Amino acid sequence: MNIGIFGGTFDPVHWGHLIIGGYVRDALALDKVVFVPSMVSPHKQEGGAAEPADRLAMLKMAVEGADGFEVSDIEISRGGISFTVDTLSEFHKLSPGCHLSLLIGADNYAEFGSWRDPGKIRSLARLVVMTRPGTPMEGAPEGGEIIRVPEIRISSSDIRVRVAEGRSIRYLVPDRVAGYIQSHHLYR
Repeated sequence: MNIGIFGGTFDPVHWGHLIIGGYVRDALALDKVVFVPSMVSPHKQEGGAAEPADRLAMLKMAVEGADGFEVSDIEISRGGISFTVDTLSEFHKLSPGCHLSLLIGADNYAEFGSWRDPGKIRSLARLVVMTRPGTPMEGAPEGGEIIRVPEIRISSSDIRVRVAEGRSIRYLVPDRVAGYIQSHHLYR
């Protein structure tokens, strides 16, 4: 089985995440893409604006009923700072024999050398770098590839600002996610 691992804060998850996840799944003929919300990102030590349980709940709502998409709470359940190398190691233990692809944005790939044990990450998963508007890419990553995904200019930070300002987020996030944000008073 070929599995794509798509990690991030997903604070909140939006249509851009889902569109590019599906695009990469199709482009690489992955059996599934697993969205993995971080507990605390090592590069964003303050954590997310929403609690991990809220981000997990929104992701589950966003992918419910979508073929080829799953959500894993592996990093939230583990607690502490979420290191990709630990997550990939756990996926290998849980799914022996599976081939993993780590889906990361070009902006994150620019910092990949500072991640914990990038060499081991490369040994555990094929790196799939997704293009991102405004982030140049020069050459494919060692043992991996670049996927030119559609340019979707939606950002979680913009969504949080819009909510804080009382502006609409319709068409930026799935309707159930928008309802969850409203009913749980997130990002205000």
